Amino acid sequence: MHLNKTIKELSHSEKKVLLTLDKLKGKTTPRKIFEKGKFDQEVEVMNASSWLKSKDLVKIDEHIKTVYSLGKEGKKFIKKGLPEKRAVKLLSENNGRIKLNELSKVLEKQEIPITIGWLKKNKWADIKKDKDTILELTDNGKDVLHKKTEDEKILYLLNDKEYVQIEKDKIKSLLSRKNVVKEKEIISSEISLTDKGKKIIKIGFDFKEEISQVTSNIIKNKEWKGKIIRPYDINAFAPSIYGGKAHPLVSLVSDIRQIFLEMGFEEIQGDFVESCFWNMDTLFIPQDHPAREMQDTLYCKNPLKIKIKDDTFLKRISQVHENGGQTSSTGWGYKFSKSEGERALLRTHTTVNTIRYLYNNPEPPSKVFSVGKVFRKENVDSTHLPEFYQIEGIIHEKNTNFKQLIGILKEFYKRMGFEKIRFRPGYFPYTEPSMEVDVFWNNKWMELGGSGIFRPEVTEPVGVKEPVLAWGLGLERLAMLKFKLTDMRDLYISDLDWLRKTPTI
Repeated sequence: MHLNKTIKELSHSEKKVLLTLDKLKGKTTPRKIFEKGKFDQEVEVMNASSWLKSKDLVKIDEHIKTVYSLGKEGKKFIKKGLPEKRAVKLLSENNGRIKLNELSKVLEKQEIPITIGWLKKNKWADIKKDKDTILELTDNGKDVLHKKTEDEKILYLLNDKEYVQIEKDKIKSLLSRKNVVKEKEIISSEISLTDKGKKIIKIGFDFKEEISQVTSNIIKNKEWKGKIIRPYDINAFAPSIYGGKAHPLVSLVSDIRQIFLEMGFEEIQGDFVESCFWNMDTLFIPQDHPAREMQDTLYCKNPLKIKIKDDTFLKRISQVHENGGQTSSTGWGYKFSKSEGERALLRTHTTVNTIRYLYNNPEPPSKVFSVGKVFRKENVDSTHLPEFYQIEGIIHEKNTNFKQLIGILKEFYKRMGFEKIRFRPGYFPYTEPSMEVDVFWNNKWMELGGSGIFRPEVTEPVGVKEPVLAWGLGLERLAMLKFKLTDMRDLYISDLDWLRKTPTI
């Protein structure tokens, strides 16, 4: 019953290939099937054979053969001779001894250094120092003068035939020369009947011409009458078609942006180049903090400095660092440096956008977020990049609290597709209290972001009186979970297969 179903699904071309194969003793080349079966084109044979292979009726064996032909330089050597043989001939004509610069009589300028190398390698000539650099013919050189070398024999063989099969070891020295010989791989196929194919031929089948595609002309001229119309095979293989689409990472950013907007947030942006003052000092990061060192932060040569325009704000920040200012903090207890604050750098986080927004908009309410690139002096590996995306958001309103922060984060991560979320106490330089957010993914808990309430040392200098809830996460880490990657670098390489097959979220 199964074989009868297979027979019923065979196309006209497939039946033709099977019958021709049977006549040719069950094994032959596509070319012979094409000639014996009287096909219109050889590609018909290969297409039909591929379908027969998918049905386990034939086997297709491919054999790869490496062949060689003369290149541009090789053809020149046929006319003029190998450069080293020309040099040997010149030496012989001059009593076996010439000045090195005399090689230009028989060699082109670019050939001379290469030829000297071959003469020394083959021990056909020695280089000696006198008043001038002298080239002297050796006994080996004299012996080879009237003989054909292996390389010459191969060159003449290639000159007689278009493509020749030669052992790799024998042609190795010619392959090492540029454009002397060309290498080509020829793939030949052999098609043979399988046991299943032989059984189907034994059962037999009707060999009638059928219509595989009904056209308007066939309908108009009634050519379909009395003919078999091949049924559609809905299970037949069809090649995948990949249309244009956004990069998976761009699509993920778009989804995150949409979630924030739906939750009532407004997007803010900032510059890549910032001063240490805005990037570090306003966030109560001490000026001697390890993160400020050259090995962690990318400082700019041009501009080298960015001036701090608001002297009053500068004074408030310096006081907070030195003694806590108007807060109940004792600060860091060191002398604040304006010069250190003016150093230009590539921003190390997007929180700089948030603090500047609060400086310009100190009165509540506000709900803002940002998605942008940040830069750090990282060693590139599977989990670290020197340039990556950071996502963060803040809520600034009266009577806001830690419980509200937990609720907002739960909602955000659920919209991102994470059902199990947990919170753990954490530490971050500019939030207190702080907590880390974990999500349950692929049967394990994974840390995905940090959050907390901005410290008074951060909010008081910018004129903010109400609590500010803040959180952030790295986009690439989230993307690795979503796209099931183990190496962050895979997000940025041009792997077309991955880009085509990865669904946009």
